[in-house]
Amino acid sequence: MLTQLKFGYEGDAYVQNALISVYSECGVLVDARRVFDGMSNRDVVSWNSMIVGYLRGGELDVALDLFKEMNERKDIITWNSMITGFVQGGRPKEALRFFQEMQFSSNDRDMVRPDKITVASVLSACASLGACDHGRWLHSYLKRSQMECDMVIGTALVDMYGKCGCVERAFEIFNGMPKRDILAWTAMISAYALHGHANEAFKLYENMEAVGVRPNSVTFVGLLSACAHSGLVEKGRMKTLSEVCPWKPDVFVWGALLGGCQLHGNVKLGEKIAQNLICLEPQNHAFYINLCDVYAKAGRFDDLKRIRALMKDREIRKSVPGCSMIEVDGIVHEFSMKGSPEVQMMEAIKSVLMDSAEFANLKDGVLWAESTFKFTAFQVKFLSNRPERARKTIVDFVRQRFTVKTNISRKLHKNREIGEQEFPDWAK
Repeated sequence: MLTQLKFGYEGDAYVQNALISVYSECGVLVDARRVFDGMSNRDVVSWNSMIVGYLRGGELDVALDLFKEMNERKDIITWNSMITGFVQGGRPKEALRFFQEMQFSSNDRDMVRPDKITVASVLSACASLGACDHGRWLHSYLKRSQMECDMVIGTALVDMYGKCGCVERAFEIFNGMPKRDILAWTAMISAYALHGHANEAFKLYENMEAVGVRPNSVTFVGLLSACAHSGLVEKGRMKTLSEVCPWKPDVFVWGALLGGCQLHGNVKLGEKIAQNLICLEPQNHAFYINLCDVYAKAGRFDDLKRIRALMKDREIRKSVPGCSMIEVDGIVHEFSMKGSPEVQMMEAIKSVLMDSAEFANLKDGVLWAESTFKFTAFQVKFLSNRPERARKTIVDFVRQRFTVKTNISRKLHKNREIGEQEFPDWAK
């Protein structure tokens, strides 16, 4: 920054954008934001650089706030950054929502069209969610747009179809790829493994070795998962420790083998592996819980109590409840041990809308509330895991709808005067 001032470039947008990028890549986001806030003339590059910096730093919510404030026309880099960042940040539902917004947010003249990065990232989101209908639509879009299906997109399609349960379709795409790297081979092996096709997974691995492609650690995890799902735990152990793995197995390899022991009741081997994993990552609750499950299935309840007591002493607990997702009619629904956050949020929306309808004393208040609910639910569904932000979005949206309805009501009932200052407490 001092050099910039020394040579008189403090007002040069190109230099300032470069500074934002450098600070962001070095993880110094405070300095990057200071430069950004001090710019008198920001362009789309300025906004993109700052947003990417926050995404790389894992500050997804801050990046989202900046994205919403962006007064420049969003280009393909902006959209790709948000989609990819949220997929990699473990929030694929919101990534899918950004893709939908991208398609409807601009007119025909300024239309931002998806490129290969967009497609690969959205396919990854579909794979994480099990959103097969969305994935199929994207595949058909590829064909309609005549976009080249290169190795990256081909691998993403294999991964998506495999994780969505369409193993045969995944193999068709894999088999049709003119070139395959280790990522493509591993995606197909993992697809077989996920659905218990151990023989096909090992046969594919042998074919991969025959063409000279070297495996990586993810490939071994896939093979172990195939063994775990098929009851071939002993084969998996031998493959990992003697024939297959050319380096020391990591936590992912051991974790896959522990999963096999847990599934098929191999107590002796599972106990040794779990103890090894606990030594490697003593704060990871999953290994304790898996070991407890192994003991429970074997009827060793004293050992189970001992591990539970150990977890209590070390203050190890599962802070985030497990969840499952299912796609119905193109909509991904989430369920968890604490109930669906979306269901809770939708109930809150209904309550808010009925309060506003009652406050307005409108004859068709219930119909209005039900109508608005459908739109509001669609708008805030992807925010259900962030209650405060969702509440603000609900309130802003309902206020807007409420104001429109009130204006109509004024015209129909001239004897009533309802001002914006009369909103109920929840909307203030």
